[in-house]
Amino acid sequence: MKDTLNGIANYRKWLNAQKRAFSDIASDIAENAAKVNDSVHSFISVDKDEILLKAGNVEKSGHSGALYGVPVAVKDNICIKDVLTTCASRILEGFRPPYNATVIEKLEKAGALVIGRANMDEFAFGSSCETSCYGPTRNPWDISRVPGGSSGGAAAAVAAGQVVASLGSDTGGSIRQPGALCGIVALKPTYGRVSRYGLIAFASSLDQIGPMTRNVEDSAKLLEIIAGHDPKDSTSVDIEVPNYSKELGGGIEGLTIGIPGEYFIEGIAKDVLLRVKEAMEVYRKLGARIVDISLPHTKYALSCYYIIAPAEASSNLARYEGVHYGRRAKANDLIDMYIKSRNEGFGPEVKRRVILGTYVLSSGYYDAFYLKAQKVRTKIKEDFDAAFKKCDIILTPTSPTTAFKIGERMDDPLSMYLSDVFTIPANLAGLPAISIPCGLDGSGLPVGLQLMGKPFGEATLFKAAYAHEKNNIN
Repeated sequence: MKDTLNGIANYRKWLNAQKRAFSDIASDIAENAAKVNDSVHSFISVDKDEILLKAGNVEKSGHSGALYGVPVAVKDNICIKDVLTTCASRILEGFRPPYNATVIEKLEKAGALVIGRANMDEFAFGSSCETSCYGPTRNPWDISRVPGGSSGGAAAAVAAGQVVASLGSDTGGSIRQPGALCGIVALKPTYGRVSRYGLIAFASSLDQIGPMTRNVEDSAKLLEIIAGHDPKDSTSVDIEVPNYSKELGGGIEGLTIGIPGEYFIEGIAKDVLLRVKEAMEVYRKLGARIVDISLPHTKYALSCYYIIAPAEASSNLARYEGVHYGRRAKANDLIDMYIKSRNEGFGPEVKRRVILGTYVLSSGYYDAFYLKAQKVRTKIKEDFDAAFKKCDIILTPTSPTTAFKIGERMDDPLSMYLSDVFTIPANLAGLPAISIPCGLDGSGLPVGLQLMGKPFGEATLFKAAYAHEKNNIN
């Protein structure tokens, strides 16, 4: 079954050759997902009845959409109507959204078999998929290691062959970093390219939904389907969506690739650095021009992010008080209920970030921290604007290391936060960025290569990523 689910084209070819009802095929998909889930735990749970119900709807639709019958996993912070959606947090236990996220509507319109509740770090706060109240997801390449986070379940489901593709969300690297650690293709689109309507917010000025797939062509096809203007999202940009998948094979001769010295620093694993440098040579041989660039404010990006993101998170999570939905603790009065519901419902990492965010927004500290961080964010964006006058795309490692052991960084938040040191700047600047596999380290674990592009420059990213995918020998 795993080989059958290896890519949209491969799966559709196999599906068209079947002489069975789609509901029977969906039953096999559900059974395979449940079997693999016992060891990987990419899904919070696999509800066979729910999958078969959705398969019946797909079968009844009778159309041959671009994703007809394709099983797609969805991170547990993207709303699916009447399906339990909890952000892997006890505070949202029992919550079933009364509506679909826009991206779910688009997937279903394209005929996809939407499979919900891929595991994640609680409220997307994490880089290892260990903070989920349902327990950690494990990396299919080595189940003693993390899959990355926060979209760890969505990445692992694709890598383990449970689904053909997934949707994750990326606030500081939560699509790309697990994509790198699980050896798949993972795209964070330009901020505003994909509607956030129905995405349960972490940091509203940073969050973006994106595809996680086995190959670049599938990523391009999925973005074609989920991208586009949505009047329900005020940050959604009304710009035409290109036919990305038809522009992949044009070659990259003459493309200028920038290499920022600030991203090649002490602390990168030796094998990661080696694989990334080999990728540069692949591009050089394909006719791309490699140039050195500078992004001088990169060194402030991590600090900037961990002021802005928790500040926005503390504001967004204020709505979870035990009144409107989710967990409600037994208490003597209203204030006691607020305190107990949040104390019982939120895990340690969520509490840490909410407290940090509340602090930097508090009277007397707003100007010293939050306002200054926003000014630094502007400087980071200006660095990218200047760099893109010299190059078409920027090449860096996705993660400084390959997958680390489960539990290894849980007691060291700073070490965990450093996992996203190369991915955070793209979110702060609102840029598109993609992680693609570029070989293995000495332990046989995947290494990720990150390509960053100009705003709404996903077509160029796909073309460059596709060229590497077709010519990389690692």
